[in-house]
This record gives sequence, structure tokens and C-alpha cells, in this order.
Amino acid sequence: MTEVEVAAHAAPMAVFKGKQVRRIIHKGEWWFSVVDVVAALTDSVNPRDYWSKMKIREKDTAGVQLSTICLQLKLESADGKKYETDCADTESLFRIIQSIPSPKAEPFKRWLAKVGFERIQEIENPELATKRTRLLYKLKGYSEDWIEKRMRGIAIREELTDEWQKRGAAEEKDYEILTAEISKAAFGVTPAQYKTIKGLKRENLRDHMDDFELIFTMLGERSTTEIHREEDSCGVPKLTEDAKAGGKIAGDARKALEKRLKRPIVSSDNFLRKSETPKRLKS
Repeated sequence: MTEVEVAAHAAPMAVFKGKQVRRIIHKGEWWFSVVDVVAALTDSVNPRDYWSKMKIREKDTAGVQLSTICLQLKLESADGKKYETDCADTESLFRIIQSIPSPKAEPFKRWLAKVGFERIQEIENPELATKRTRLLYKLKGYSEDWIEKRMRGIAIREELTDEWQKRGAAEEKDYEILTAEISKAAFGVTPAQYKTIKGLKRENLRDHMDDFELIFTMLGERSTTEIHREEDSCGVPKLTEDAKAGGKIAGDARKALEKRLKRPIVSSDNFLRKSETPKRLKS
């Protein structure tokens, strides 16, 4: 790998010289956590304080309000919850970086230019995004069979969220609630509880599921999508009802398999410790 590793689309995280930089797609463009960028370029022990003082300094010396070129977007924090965070697109980050006296700035600028160029390529040819995601999973050590299931799961998830958007789930919080309902019905736990079981923090839950966990996740979400379409569901209350029904279909299938295998499907095993002996939890 090069010194800059861009994370898979399914896990909106990038790595710059060992420093994680959170990012999110907003209106077709990547937006990056400014605090994370400050941390990567300055090695400050308190990047939030550095960013706050930097905004004051630029306002006083150059008359520039850096906060006006940022957006408050919800990004996942270390505690697993999402908080509104100052984010900037590629153009805005170039301006912010100019105000950071750091020898690390130049390679970061080149990296941002590369990310922007790749995003334009992916918009023109969506297959490139899929190929890059597959390659990154492969480089991380995932098997071809697992990658195939994960990619199919991403497609099913995107299809479901498209339905939610068209049918009245406009807020990020709505998506979280609907996803939690499917998960509770399918596995008996919310995504946050599932991450706790697996010992995960900021990592993407689905990147740490095994074959059966991915399959039942896909079944719950694909069933929910089909119920939405068949019943022409609209509004969050009805979408929530459908999510519970779709999740239950996966949950019933999971329970039937568990009964036959005489062991639970929900597992604390994950990719971070794949070399360890899998630990199974009680249902």
C-alpha cells in the first residue's frame, strides 16, 4: 500500500500517514472532518482547541471566517455515537490547510487532489468505485467469498436507503431508527449493541460480520425493501412497521438455523481478531 490509504466506501474513513480522517458523502462530494485533518497535520494534543484558536486567528488577522466554508455534518465519534462536526469539502480544505504552518501540508494537498480526481472518475463511471472497494477489502486480507457477500450487501443497503428517501425518511436519525428496528428483529440487538458484542468502536460493524451475519442482514434489508414496494409504504411510522416485519423474516430464518446447528449466529468474533478462536454468545 502507499503511505495514503483510502478506506472502503462502506467504511467512510481515510488514513493519512497513520492518522484516521473521518469523511462522508454529502450531495455527491466527500466532506472531511476538519478536526481530524488538523490532528493529522499538526500532531496537536488537542486538535479541537487548535481549530478553535485557528478560526479566531484567521478572523482577526485576515478577516476570514473559516466556519463559513464548513458544514456541520454528523460523523461517528469514538464512543460510537454520531455528533455534528465541522466538515469541509476538498476546495475548502485547501483554504484551511493554507492556514496551518506544517511541512505535512503539501503531501496532504496532493492526497486531496487525488481523492477529488477519483471521485470525479467514480461519478462518471460508478464501476470504478466498486472495483476500488473490492481491491481495498482484498488488501486488508478478506477472502473473495466474503468480499462478494459484502459487495452484494452494500448494493442491497443502498437500494433500501433509496426507498427510504423516496418514501419520507428524510433525516439521518430516521435511517438510524429504521436500521435499528431491522437489526433488533433479525438479531435481537441494535447495531450499537452488536458493536459492543464484537468489541468494536469506530469500526464499521458489517466489515466484521461473518457469512451468516451478512446473509441475514441482507435478508432483513431486502425483505424490507420489497415490503415497502408491495405495500407502497409512505411515512416513517409505516416504514418502521415494515422494517420490523422485514427484520422478523430474517430473525425467524436465523432462529431456525440456530435450532438446527445448536449454536447462536450472533458472535463476538470479528475481523480484527480473526486469528483467534471464535467466541459464540448465547441468544
